[in-house]
Amino acid sequence: MTNETKDAIKTTFMELLNRKPLNKITVREIVSGCGINRNTFYYHYTDIRTLVEEIFDEQSSYILRTVEGKSVYECLTTAISFALENKSAMLHIYNSPDREVLEQYIFRSTEQTISRYIRIVTLPHHLRPEDEEAIVLYYKSLLTGLAVDWLSGGMKYDLSDKLKRVCELFDGTLESVIIKCRIM
Repeated sequence: MTNETKDAIKTTFMELLNRKPLNKITVREIVSGCGINRNTFYYHYTDIRTLVEEIFDEQSSYILRTVEGKSVYECLTTAISFALENKSAMLHIYNSPDREVLEQYIFRSTEQTISRYIRIVTLPHHLRPEDEEAIVLYYKSLLTGLAVDWLSGGMKYDLSDKLKRVCELFDGTLESVIIKCRIM
């Protein structure tokens, strides 16, 4: 029953968030929409912000479970698909005082995805930890910058296409960096 209740809370919240700004959503609306009482909501969540954080944490976990055997592009398009399916919700969060929740999700999920991918790719090359960290920082900064630019522009362009083009243009760059790390 607990998972069903939490799922109902999340579904109702996302439906509301796709219709109205984050700061206009109340716990009363959420509980009314899923037929529970306020105490049940507060049993599961401290406040609406913790609900948002859990939704983003679950999405990050989903992306990480699907990383194995995929390219960075394929992993990140999963996150882009989630954002596009919930475009109004993403923009409502991005344009709210709680914007940092969304930004933290972007930073965290990008860093985790990139870190895992880099570890897999560089494992046979035995890179120094500080080199691996520098590579992760570079790619994380590049990709989060693209995501924040997309959000701040109202998600008007096709981020998947831009990301695909960036991947094409920079194809082979990681391999070159790995070679430099082995030489140094």
